[in-house]
Amino acid sequence: MTAVDFPEFVLVWNERQGLGTPRHQIRMARWLAERRYWNDRDLLLMAFRSSGKSTVVGLYCAWLLRTDPNLRIMVLAADLALAKKMVRNVKRIVERHPLTQGLKPKRRDQWAADQFTVNRPGELRDPSMVARGIGANITGSRAEMVICDDVEVPNTCDTAPKRADLRERLAEIDYVMVPGGTQLYVGTPHSFYTIYAETARLEAGETRPFLDGFSRLEIPLVDPAGRSAWPERFPLDRIAQLRKRSGPNKFDSQMMLRPVNIADGRLDPDRLRLYDDDLVYAEGNGVPLLTLAGKRMVSAACWWDPAYGAPGKGDASVVAAVFTDDEGGYWLHRVRYLEHDPARCDDTDEASQLCRQVAAFAAELHLPAVQLETNGLGRFLPGLLRREIARSGLSCAVIEAASTRAKDQRIVDAFDAVLAAGALHAHRSVWDTPFIAEMREWRPGGKGRDDGLDAVAGCLLSQPVRLGRRRSSTPSRADWRPGGGVLKAHTDFEL
Repeated sequence: MTAVDFPEFVLVWNERQGLGTPRHQIRMARWLAERRYWNDRDLLLMAFRSSGKSTVVGLYCAWLLRTDPNLRIMVLAADLALAKKMVRNVKRIVERHPLTQGLKPKRRDQWAADQFTVNRPGELRDPSMVARGIGANITGSRAEMVICDDVEVPNTCDTAPKRADLRERLAEIDYVMVPGGTQLYVGTPHSFYTIYAETARLEAGETRPFLDGFSRLEIPLVDPAGRSAWPERFPLDRIAQLRKRSGPNKFDSQMMLRPVNIADGRLDPDRLRLYDDDLVYAEGNGVPLLTLAGKRMVSAACWWDPAYGAPGKGDASVVAAVFTDDEGGYWLHRVRYLEHDPARCDDTDEASQLCRQVAAFAAELHLPAVQLETNGLGRFLPGLLRREIARSGLSCAVIEAASTRAKDQRIVDAFDAVLAAGALHAHRSVWDTPFIAEMREWRPGGKGRDDGLDAVAGCLLSQPVRLGRRRSSTPSRADWRPGGGVLKAHTDFEL
């Protein structure tokens, strides 16, 4: 066979089918050919929905088999039906493309729906091309190329456990590829925590992106100059209609390749104002002062949304602390997800363990009071918490609070205004907790985790706590809140 470069292979096919070749598809073809020429083995191709990227990749597979009939290609997709669609497309190309004649085998058993083997000189156990769903067992298979075609879809990435399972299954590719093999990912992002992200998601425990080091080609529908990537099919007026019909999040995700939540969310953690500063407690001229990032704190709110906090089970027991400064700014300084230790339950019951952790939390942050949600389990905890606080020698009040409004409404009311105003700061440690993921994935009426959101909402909705500190026989630090201490006035009259 004479040598034919891949863009020419694509042009010949489209001409044979009576089709034109859009500019962005030529761009894909050139990029794939260049990556193979430069021996790049880790590739990511992202393009807007309905761009024909799977068609181009199917042509690429047929061209590769024409170039090297001994090549073995595995297609992984979110489900087997999608993977088989790619295999059928390549079979059709091999049968009909004028440059692949002679590759189709004579034996029907080598031309199946989910796999096929072209005429090749080598005697290899694995077929030329095989389709597999992401949940299939691929142990024992071998391939020179693995194509991950839309392995990330809502059904494989809409929860944290599904995302973890997807990454675990994709890690098996390393055991399938032969040395020097190629991985090609093709798709669009369906989650902020997409496998295609360019940067690590620190709050998800990533230290580097999942596809770190991959050569990338991204073709969004609209370029930075506002021009359509495929004006013949997607003129600007149709793009405007599509954006309006699908909603901004889905349009940004599927057409602009921006990792966002497709579900219309209300809480955007990107509006949080990140800071690294620690609380600074000081006294000057006998006056206590608490500052953050050089600003004086004038009040604090602490809310505990209790649960038993069994490791990895049920609702989370979360305590949060929010400070306010003298300019009206809110500072979310800590969110702590509490767990009891089952091994210590013989000596200290679960509730006492959690109350001790909350008392330590209050001491660490110089909190004047802890508000305890008494719905459900919380009704049994105020006495225990007061006991643990007294034992630690703190001057800290325990305020019982019952929530009467629906949780979704509380969360919306608490966050909407401060996020819109850019008034909510968050300490970097908050990104080390599940709180940020809860914000990104939360939507009214959803069934996702929201225990951290509920605790912080309690802080934001509560009035600044300015209660005087309870007397304690153990010396404690002075009250840092303006007006929170004792004022002694000297008079020159008698009563």
